[in-house]
Amino acid sequence: MLDEVVVYERPQSLEECATHYCPGCTHGVAHRLIAEVIDEMGIRDRMIGVASVGCSVFAYNYFDFDFVQAPHGRAPAMATGIKRVLPDRIVMTYQGDGDMASIGMGEIVHAAARGENITVFFLNNANYGMTGGQMAPTTLPGQQTTSSPKGRDVETQGYPVRASELLSTLEGASYVVRRSLHDPKNIRMAKKAIRTAFEVQQRGLGFSMIELLSICPTNWGLTPVQSLRWLEEHMIPYYPIGDYKVHPIVAELKF
Repeated sequence: MLDEVVVYERPQSLEECATHYCPGCTHGVAHRLIAEVIDEMGIRDRMIGVASVGCSVFAYNYFDFDFVQAPHGRAPAMATGIKRVLPDRIVMTYQGDGDMASIGMGEIVHAAARGENITVFFLNNANYGMTGGQMAPTTLPGQQTTSSPKGRDVETQGYPVRASELLSTLEGASYVVRRSLHDPKNIRMAKKAIRTAFEVQQRGLGFSMIELLSICPTNWGLTPVQSLRWLEEHMIPYYPIGDYKVHPIVAELKF
């Protein structure tokens, strides 16, 4: 009889419970990656998360470490206060595109400009997922949503916001990258970036943000498999995967 070998198990930093996310949603993948990295780094007892408003609002139910709830868009401000009062803690925010790139744009820009030593996870699924799939700052030109049924018209509704490119221009930002959750290769790349972002904070190097391209099958009106293909074919050309700001010290990190 062969001995059993455990090849995968639930990260200790994740609660053992069902989530409210729609079938195919990649919020769950992001949660798993973050939890795995926290376990591997042994920092769970030092973690404090800040939940946003949107699909990710119940993140505090799924991660098994201290969490607080921020008003809509204000997670970076709350994280700033927590980190300054408790500098020995590892502080993260978990935000969607509506929360961070719309109502919270002022907060995220100034947190990055000040070089706050926090880690931000930014889930970009190109719409307001929780409230019915309305147009978000990240909605692509021509993309149909419940509030842009004929497609986003850039002449009247403006162009999408490329948050990683924008924040990378700020002196206080040390690590700003974009990754995707649409296939195994990119998921592995995302996990490595998550580890780097937490290492940046542990070493006191300043602001870090990981943008994660995510799918929203329910509001896109596609199956999960179709959504993965749509992300690859439409979102990545507009939001290229890459490193947008890597401080020289960060580039030399070894772990």
